[in-house]
Amino acid sequence: MKDKKIAVVILNWNGAKLLEQFLPSVISFSDEAQIYVADNASKDESIAVLKTKFPSVKIIQNEANYGFAKGYNEALQHVEEDYYALVNSDIEVTENWLTPILTIFENQPEIGIIQPKILDFKNKEYFEYAGAAGGFIDKYGYPYCRGRIFDTIEKDLHQYDDEKEIFWASGACFFIRKEIYRNLKGFDNDFFAHQEEIDLCWRAFNLGYKIKYTSKSVVYHVGGATLNEGNPMKTFLNFRNSLLMLTKNLPKSKLIPIIFSRLVLDGIAGIQFIFKGKIQHFLAIINAHFSFYAKISKTLQKRNGKQNKNYYHTNSIVYKYFVKNGKIFEQ
Repeated sequence: MKDKKIAVVILNWNGAKLLEQFLPSVISFSDEAQIYVADNASKDESIAVLKTKFPSVKIIQNEANYGFAKGYNEALQHVEEDYYALVNSDIEVTENWLTPILTIFENQPEIGIIQPKILDFKNKEYFEYAGAAGGFIDKYGYPYCRGRIFDTIEKDLHQYDDEKEIFWASGACFFIRKEIYRNLKGFDNDFFAHQEEIDLCWRAFNLGYKIKYTSKSVVYHVGGATLNEGNPMKTFLNFRNSLLMLTKNLPKSKLIPIIFSRLVLDGIAGIQFIFKGKIQHFLAIINAHFSFYAKISKTLQKRNGKQNKNYYHTNSIVYKYFVKNGKIFEQ
């Protein structure tokens, strides 16, 4: 008998310490949910910690470290609740965090994906980099958020205390209806990690589903617990996956001009890395481009012909931010 409508699914890889720190808040404040930990073949004490300290949590063991995308895709085959809450292992949740989410899902059938307000665990008055108050992209596919544009992070002054349609929801705390997740065949395994949630939201958007942010649900995110900003692998994944996402989801008329523009802009970013002495990051961009070229024909086959023209919020966030000095979302 299935009595809980929501499944909180935490993807874990060698995160025993994070589970010990953050699972208690999830268990305390998630009466409406069945909690799962999907383990990506951890080599640490994760499974032992779960079995001894958190017996109410169901464990799904993946056979290898499949990354974020395939890790969730494998695990969610075994999860049958109506709504999925995909939650990073470094998230602290708050009281009644699930109630507003369930209310939206139950009363607004057109909403397929939801993101809560994401604040910084280390500095709780500020929004957190990965998601803040909901995500958008510009014409060239550069992501940014209400509350965070590039490295400018806003203080939470209740300026985003609302419910608003957004373009993408952060993978750090990502709610989606099970039938939509399965209809879209989940995340794209080729991404491994980074931007797969934006790709999934874009595909949902292309099929007419809506994505919503609500400030009534609040979580705190540590961020960078698996791959931090200084890691060249993160640079590689971000640059390559952005190109894969654009190739899959751009409307046909914009596909070639925007991919060309992005390749040029990536080259400029690479030169900046050289000037900053970050040669490993420069090489990561080159490797990202070659990996993209290797996957381009397979990626083109994933297009479904339903690409929506009205995907972007502003023409160029790079221009607005660096030239026009627009440092916050309202600008």
